[in-house]
Amino acid sequence: MQLAFQGLERSCVHLLETHDQVVVEVDTEVFDDDPRLPLGRAQEPEFSRNFAFVQCTRSVTLPAIFIHELSMPATAPRSAGKSDLIELAQEASASLDALLAEAAAKVRAQVTVEGRIVGRLFDREQRATHGLAWLATYVEAVRQLASYAARLTGEGTLGELEELLIRIGLGEYLAQVAGGIPMSQNEVVRLSDLGLSQAQIAARLGPIAETLIAGGNNAERRARLIELIRASHGITVGVCGLEETLESIRVEMRRFADAEVIGHAQGWHRTNSYIPLDIIKQMSELGVFGLTIPEDFGGMGLGKESMCVVSEELSRGYIGVGSLGTRSEIAAELILGSGTAEQKEKWLPKIASGEVLPTAVFTEPNTGSDLASIKTRAVREGNVYKVYGNKTWITHPVRADLMTLLVRTNPKEAGHRGLSMLLAEKPRGDDKNPFPAKGMSGTEIEVLGYRGMKEYEIAFDGFEVKAENLLGGVEGLGFKQLMQTFESARIQTAARAIGVAQAAMEQALDYAQNRVQFGGPIVGFPRVADKIVMMAAEIMIARQLTYHAAREKDSGRRCDLEAGMAKLLAARVAWAAADNAVQVHGGNGFALEFPVSRILCDARILNIFEGAAEIQAQVIARRLLDGTN
Repeated sequence: MQLAFQGLERSCVHLLETHDQVVVEVDTEVFDDDPRLPLGRAQEPEFSRNFAFVQCTRSVTLPAIFIHELSMPATAPRSAGKSDLIELAQEASASLDALLAEAAAKVRAQVTVEGRIVGRLFDREQRATHGLAWLATYVEAVRQLASYAARLTGEGTLGELEELLIRIGLGEYLAQVAGGIPMSQNEVVRLSDLGLSQAQIAARLGPIAETLIAGGNNAERRARLIELIRASHGITVGVCGLEETLESIRVEMRRFADAEVIGHAQGWHRTNSYIPLDIIKQMSELGVFGLTIPEDFGGMGLGKESMCVVSEELSRGYIGVGSLGTRSEIAAELILGSGTAEQKEKWLPKIASGEVLPTAVFTEPNTGSDLASIKTRAVREGNVYKVYGNKTWITHPVRADLMTLLVRTNPKEAGHRGLSMLLAEKPRGDDKNPFPAKGMSGTEIEVLGYRGMKEYEIAFDGFEVKAENLLGGVEGLGFKQLMQTFESARIQTAARAIGVAQAAMEQALDYAQNRVQFGGPIVGFPRVADKIVMMAAEIMIARQLTYHAAREKDSGRRCDLEAGMAKLLAARVAWAAADNAVQVHGGNGFALEFPVSRILCDARILNIFEGAAEIQAQVIARRLLDGTN
C-alpha cells in the first residue's frame, strides 16, 4: 500500500508492512520556493531521509483530509507564491462557501420539521447551531482577507508585512476550520459536530486549503513577521486598506488619544473617576458625536466606516472614551430613523454638537437579552407619561441630558407590540446628587472594567416625560425602532473591540522588547513573539470584517449577519489579545499599576454587552437557517 501525505512536506512516502509495525520512509526535498520559508529568503536544496516506526495491527488510520490513495493520481499542493496568493485565497473562499452550505443543510435537518424551524429543537442543538454561526463567521473572515489582498494588490500597497498577515491569517483560520473553531476558552466546535463526514470535509478542504495551511502560520513566517513588526515605526501593523480621508481621521484621533487619553486612562480606571468633561468637550470639537449625523442637522454626514475608525482609535486609548460616542450614535440613529420632523430638528443638532449627552435605558433586572419582556411601564396622563419600574446596567446616566427610554405603554400586550420609545429629558447630576429629577433615583454598580462613565441601576416612580417626546409620535413601535439600531451598535462595538485588542498588542510588544531575561529581550523567544504575531494577524482579520460590515451598512443593504459576525469575532479577538498580553507580562501583568491589567478587565465586557456571544451566535444561526431574525 502506498500513501501520500500532503500539506506537510513535499514528500515521497513508502509504507512497508511488517507483522507488528509499519515503517514510514520519507524522502524530503526542501526547495528555495518552499512556501514555508520567509519571503525574500532562499535556501539551497537539502535532502534528508527520515524514518518513523508506528506500532500497529497491520493497518493505519489517518484523517481523510491528509490522506489520498495513490491508486488515483494525487494532486500535490500548489506552491503559493506572491503572484497567486489572491487566486488561492479566492479559491479557498469558494471551497469554504460550499462547505458552509453543506453544514447548513445538515444542521437545518436537525432543527426543522416540515421545513420550519422548531424553537425547542433549535435550542436543544445549540452546539450545532452556534457552531454553524462560528463557521459562517470564519468563512466571511476568509472572504474578507481575500478581498483585502486583492484590494491592496490593485492599489500597489501589498507589501511583505501585509502578505505575511494574510498568509498567517488564512493558514490559521483554515486550520481551525479543519481541526476545530474555539467558540470560547473550553468550547471547540468541530465540523463533525455539524454533521459533516470526513469524506465531505476532505472533498472541500483539498489541496488549496492544504497549500495555504502549510505555507501560512508556520514558524518561519511568524519569525519574519515579528522581525518586521519590531522594525516598523507604525502603531497599526499593516496597511488597513481605507481611503485617504478615513486614514486622515485615524491620524487625528490617534493624535488626540496619545496626547489626552492614554496617559490618564490608568488613573481614571484605578480611581473609578469620570472621564473629565474637558475631554468630552474636545471630542465634541473633533466632531466625534456628530460623525454620522447629516450635515443638515449639524453633523459631519460621514458613513459607518468613519465611526469604526474613530471608535477603534479612541478605544485604543481607553474603552470608556471610545464608548462615549456609542450612546450618541444610538440616540441619533433612533431619531433619524423613527423620529418626527420636530424631534429631528430639536435633538439632532444638540447631539451632534455634544451639547446633549444621551444614554440608552433599555435593560431591566430580569430581562437582559430578552428585551421584549420588559416591564417598566409608562402611563399617559394628559400631556405627560409617568414612568414606573426599574432599569439596570445603564451607562453614564448621571451626566446624561437625554435618555432613550424603552417602556411598556400597553400593559395588555405582553410582547414587543406593547413597547414604546421615549426621548426622556433629565437634568445632569453629579456624584453628590446623581439624579436631581423628581421620580428618579439610582444606585451605582461597581464594575471590574469599562469605567469612566459609571454603571447604575435606576428606579422610576412617577418620573415624567412629555408626551411630545414619544419617538415617532406613535405607541407600540419601540421594539421595532430599537431593532433598527442593532446593526450600527454591533459594528461600533466590534470597532471598540479592535481598539482594545490593538492596545493590548502594543502593551505586549513594548514590554516584550524591553524586558530582558536570560541575556536578551523576551520577544526573542518564539512563544512570546508568536503571541504578538497572532494578535496582529487576528486584529487585521477582525478589522477587515468590521469594515466590510460598515460598508454594507453604508450601502443601505441589510447587514445584521455581517454586523453580528464582526462583533462576535472581534470580541473574542480582544479577549484573547488582552489575556495573552497579560501572559507576556508575567507577574507584572497581574499588578494593578500596569495598564495591561486594566485592558484585560475592559476586554472582558465585549463578549457580554450589545448581544452576548451566545445570543449573537443564536441570531446569526437563525438568519442562516431560515433567513429571518
